[in-house]
Amino acid sequence: MTKKKKKKRIFKIKNIIILLMILLLMVGLFYYAITMPIKNIYIKGNKIISDNEIMEISSLDKYPSFLLTKKSQLKKTLEKNDYIKEVKISKKLGNIIELTITEYQAVALTVDGNMILSNGTVLENTYNLTDIPIMINTIDENKTFKNFANKFGQINNNILRQISQIEYSPVEVDEDRFLLYMNDGNLVYITLTKINKLNKYDKIKDKLNGQLGIIYLDSGDYVELKKNTIATNSTTVTDPNNESDQSTDE
Repeated sequence: MTKKKKKKRIFKIKNIIILLMILLLMVGLFYYAITMPIKNIYIKGNKIISDNEIMEISSLDKYPSFLLTKKSQLKKTLEKNDYIKEVKISKKLGNIIELTITEYQAVALTVDGNMILSNGTVLENTYNLTDIPIMINTIDENKTFKNFANKFGQINNNILRQISQIEYSPVEVDEDRFLLYMNDGNLVYITLTKINKLNKYDKIKDKLNGQLGIIYLDSGDYVELKKNTIATNSTTVTDPNNESDQSTDE
């Protein structure tokens, strides 16, 4: 009877040891899975802020745990940045995180060199941007200024970078009127409610056949050709929404 009891005790001890080993293995695997770091980070959409700065802001430069990195917290942290409008985050197999950044567009520089963003925020030009137009005067009304920034943020980048200077040029019947000095020598009058017409500037310019003029997109959609350009001194109706032009000689 004594021998049987010893065998049973040995059998129980072995079972307990095996169970403990299994538990330890499971705990080890769980810990490994929890602490396994992010392997790859892909960032796209950013034009002003660098990838390195985004990594530092979000602490992703330390390659933290993939499972413990919460998308909601990451999004909240990044969207506190003045330049970032929205962040979309996706986690993929292989411990991969992908960030899609939407920034506020830099629409202009102030005379003293600060940067105006499309949400109306004025920041120090720490990124030394020089390929955006200069706002050569001021807008007194805060509401008008924010509207200006928002509307100019809707202009295509390639068009915005063709503008050298922006002048706030209101008239009695239009408080949202601006005069744009283009890099090619043309002048453009635009009002904020018709800002999308400016995105067709290249088509309008092509119809001038190398001549320079004052383009009125604020009302009437017509062009006054400059006297010192080729051909005649004429007034050309140029509707950016219409492929046909009409011209009348003076």
